[in-house]
Amino acid sequence: MRLLREYQVEKVFGIPGVHTIELYRGLPGSGLQHITPRHEQGAAFMADGYARASGKPGVCFLITGPGLTNAATAMAQAYSDSVPMLVISAVNRREDLGMGRGRLHELPRQSDVSRGFCVWQHSLTTAEQLPEVIARAFQVLSCGRPGPVHIEIPIDLFPAPMPGDLDDYRACPSAQPPAANASALATAAEWLAAAARPVILLGGGAQAAAASATSLAEKLAAPVFLSLAAKGIVDERHPLCAGANLSFDCARTRIENADVVLAVGTELAETDRNLVRANYAFGGKLIRVDIDPAQLVCNANPDLAILADAGAALAQLDAALPTGDAGKQAAVSDEVSQLLADCRSEWWPGSEERYPWVQALRDALPDDGILVTDSTQLAYNTNCALPLYSARSHLTCTTGYGTLGFALPAAIGARLVSERDVLALIGDGGLMFTLGELAVAVEQQLGLPILVWNNAGYGEIRDFMDDAQVPREGVELRTPDFVALAKSFGAEGCRIDKPEQLAGAVSAALGRNTPTLIEITV
Repeated sequence: MRLLREYQVEKVFGIPGVHTIELYRGLPGSGLQHITPRHEQGAAFMADGYARASGKPGVCFLITGPGLTNAATAMAQAYSDSVPMLVISAVNRREDLGMGRGRLHELPRQSDVSRGFCVWQHSLTTAEQLPEVIARAFQVLSCGRPGPVHIEIPIDLFPAPMPGDLDDYRACPSAQPPAANASALATAAEWLAAAARPVILLGGGAQAAAASATSLAEKLAAPVFLSLAAKGIVDERHPLCAGANLSFDCARTRIENADVVLAVGTELAETDRNLVRANYAFGGKLIRVDIDPAQLVCNANPDLAILADAGAALAQLDAALPTGDAGKQAAVSDEVSQLLADCRSEWWPGSEERYPWVQALRDALPDDGILVTDSTQLAYNTNCALPLYSARSHLTCTTGYGTLGFALPAAIGARLVSERDVLALIGDGGLMFTLGELAVAVEQQLGLPILVWNNAGYGEIRDFMDDAQVPREGVELRTPDFVALAKSFGAEGCRIDKPEQLAGAVSAALGRNTPTLIEITV
């Protein structure tokens, strides 16, 4: 607990069990706040939301076996979306590991479970290793491509004495993420300065680079396209921002016809293209910037690969380029405005009918608010049609791993760390995955609006079945009275069916010291 506080951890998410009683002995007086979810999946989703909203690692305490496997889905979502998370779990006694003796919570090889969705995993073998292992964990979380780190501690080590005094244990200084190679940077600056039709693609890895990315776009007069994880990094009201519209053919055409594309912190993944598997046929030069060397050649081979922190590289590029041409900026801004209109003409069926709800949601969300979305129909529309104005404003599971049940616990984690208003959007099907976490929002007295898009089933899958002429099976759900259910938790609840009712309901919810479930009947 002392080491975690030294590394600026403030909150931990977990459910204690008989295997972690000794771990919890250190909590009182440590300065750490413990948040108790109702399921370990909720713990890891809360840690995920906490991390995305703040940029700091979210921390979980888990029991051996089922604690870890319950959290596995949420950890895999964090791995897919490069979210920093530290998971500390128990594991059986050292003499029992791999022996198959039927011990409580035993897995044959627990470490193998998490290794597939962690950027680093370590099994402690002596108590004295702990400071070094914690130091390595935070270096991994802060200096490379982030993701979950799992440290498992055998239960016979928890009561082991540590050498020295408690005051001896301090955080190691964090290394600085790498800046761009000077030669590669000079080449990139030369190509970009000479480009007639450049484009910038930003991914979630550029969260800390908002100012440099915006300035660079203005100097280059370059349209900026955002992945879903990057929404808001460049203010989507900016005339050069083409938004998160990578799903549409008109955006593809503009990107493919660019003479130089600068892709920063992005996988160029199919989930940003609405599951269109074919990647862009880049007609010009492709410059990729990423902190992960493997990602520099993933999905598309670059003409120039720059291994660097996105924020550092964009700041270096911005400093290397001269002031832009105002006339060219104006012309490209007009082009972007037309491109956004063309993207709207390509919206998929049902989008125009739902657009009044998107507009109402934008009106209801404060300018600096954080939108946390689950895999639900309306969220697929907000992905492209709802503009966001600042970095770390869009927390979504509709990318990558694409789980359900994320939005409620992730919104709780985000609200616990941020002074910004937070709004959750989740479907009736997804909410049932993690409904119990509503109790945590009540306990923490969070003024959290929870919008439930109730289409009485797995509506998006239902539509896919209809389009494929597959008879509907497993997509029509019996839903509870969500408003009554919310009130049974001690939360507030209301039901609306018109977009113009949304702003008032959200405003009232933000003014309370308890969560409000707002059911939208479709």
